[in-house]
Amino acid sequence: MLEIRRSDERGVAEHGWLSSRHSFSFAHYYDPEHMGFGPLRVINEDRVLPGRGFGMHGHSDMEIISYVLSGALEHKDSMGNGSVLRYGDVQRMSAGTGVMHSEFNPSSTEPVHFLQIWIMPDTRGVAPSYEEKHFDTASKTGQWRLIASPDGRDGSVRIHQNAHVHAAILGESDALGYEIADGRGVYLHVARGSVTVNGTALNAGDAVKLVQAPRIEVANAADAEVLLFDLPVQ
Repeated sequence: MLEIRRSDERGVAEHGWLSSRHSFSFAHYYDPEHMGFGPLRVINEDRVLPGRGFGMHGHSDMEIISYVLSGALEHKDSMGNGSVLRYGDVQRMSAGTGVMHSEFNPSSTEPVHFLQIWIMPDTRGVAPSYEEKHFDTASKTGQWRLIASPDGRDGSVRIHQNAHVHAAILGESDALGYEIADGRGVYLHVARGSVTVNGTALNAGDAVKLVQAPRIEVANAADAEVLLFDLPVQ
């Protein structure tokens, strides 16, 4: 089964300093048909104006991944971590028993554009932890690059869930396939550009869900960057 989620069907939040699009129900946006996919609970595409951001707030029992597309994102948390993320950086925070953090655009001139992703953990009540890695453009160009996994293999960040997150940058000559195991589903989100997935055209902000399908094929790209989530769905 293949299900398309178009960009303009997502939830919208406009707060002046923040423009956000919600792939799944979040905050004031509620759609019972789009509550998540397997343990994938949130994909928010956020654009934050210079000098603005999210003040200190709390989370628990959630794996939170930030994927920066442009600009700079400053992170601080109650564990003592502080850093500025830029394009190619991936941040993972396991909220576990509870953590406070803030996200802020430190630039005085440039907006920040990033994806915030929440994945429900398979174990509750773990000690909070933090990790960040840089994945350069070459490592994602024309190939799947594992960026998050349950065991941290291949230099990916480690999450408390049997989920595998891959990123790829694709041009017009690139085509990628991905085998989908039994009991698994794939959610592919187009972060920028355009592609076709199993013959269906997708543009930036669009996504596709596949379950009970043996394989996903991505082709006909135009300056595209995609995230692929391999998830337990049964």
